[in-house]
Amino acid sequence: MPTGKVKWYDNEKGFGFLTTDDGKEVFLHANALPDGVSDVKVGMRMEFGVADGRKGAQALAARILDKVPSVAKAKRMPPKDLAPIVQDLVSMLEKSVGGLTNGKYPDGDAARIAAALRKVAENFDA
Repeated sequence: MPTGKVKWYDNEKGFGFLTTDDGKEVFLHANALPDGVSDVKVGMRMEFGVADGRKGAQALAARILDKVPSVAKAKRMPPKDLAPIVQDLVSMLEKSVGGLTNGKYPDGDAARIAAALRKVAENFDA
């Protein structure tokens, strides 16, 4: 069975193209993907059968060999480095509760709280 990588794929439309290891382009339709696979990313390696379609080669019965590693996860801060930021954030949020209850936003710490929230969110969401 030939193997190749996803050249491009539109998850909403359900189709795209693979580039085989020998450089040929093969049409990939969502119907050729394994059950439960709906999110295809560029660079994903696949093994697939090939049939001649009306407009050229078409992939059949594709199987994912390896997924593309997440760039966001690779850039994540180590958990031990993130822990003190989370602790500081919790402390700042706890201090701001009293003012918020009385109808006041935190004045001096607002920018620090927002920055800490963004940093934690970036790492958690990766």
